[in-house]
Amino acid sequence: MKAALLPDRGVVKLSGDDARGFLNNLVTSEIELVRPGTARFGALLTPQGKIVTDFLVTEASAGHGGGLLIELPRELAAPLATKLGFYKLRAKVVVENLSDSLGVLAVWDGEPALKPDLTYADPRDARLGYRILIPAELAAKTAAMIGADLVDEEAYEAHRIQTGVPRGGVDFAYGDAFPHESNMDRLAGVDFDKGCYVGQEVVSRMQHRGTARTRIVRVILDGDAPQPGSEIRAADKPVGKMGSSAAGQGLALIRTDRATDALDAQAAFLAGGSPIHFADPDALRALASKKTIA
Repeated sequence: MKAALLPDRGVVKLSGDDARGFLNNLVTSEIELVRPGTARFGALLTPQGKIVTDFLVTEASAGHGGGLLIELPRELAAPLATKLGFYKLRAKVVVENLSDSLGVLAVWDGEPALKPDLTYADPRDARLGYRILIPAELAAKTAAMIGADLVDEEAYEAHRIQTGVPRGGVDFAYGDAFPHESNMDRLAGVDFDKGCYVGQEVVSRMQHRGTARTRIVRVILDGDAPQPGSEIRAADKPVGKMGSSAAGQGLALIRTDRATDALDAQAAFLAGGSPIHFADPDALRALASKKTIA
């Protein structure tokens, strides 16, 4: 079992009598289902349905002061705290940025010998394992306590990419991507049965009309790793952009219809001049052929 401290992750806390309902009315996931020891994946969207930030959210136990803990990219923690403060108006909600006092430890490839407080399973994919919110200086002690080897964040990145789970800011751009484009609908990040939230009308329309034709898929690198953002071309036509990569694999934001046409034509795919191929061409074809997004 492995554990890695993720220094690029931050934590924002929401507390107060109205915190749960307040957040539930803003984001894509059903916050009413969040409890201590469990988490939900979700996002805050623009009114146009594009991702402001994605996050994991859990609930602190009463022994840790209660409240909702939102784990998100650290660079977006302060902006999110400010935005939530703007939205709350007269709601009984307190917003705190705890990124300087709470770090995020990812744990995978095994079951922890014990689960400290503020431990939760990653809801996006079971293979991603668990997250533990702890002060960063306790990472080594916590890893030893749960029976994990402490490794660097690059090892976790390689595992995340192999699992096929996108990372905002490198695999898709915040403020520019819809939830379907970043696979949030396939990673339990959008609850299509809940009530209204910011951007819901656009997301629901994409779901029911099947208009999402851009997806993040896993690719195999046949040469040097392309830089994130490198254009992917086939038959000298653009089909997408490269995202993160590690250990010979990567994630790419792909126009599924164009890529399928290129596959049918047996065209070679190049990312920044380096050859790549799709890890699962059949899955790509299935995405391109769907009339509705599931």
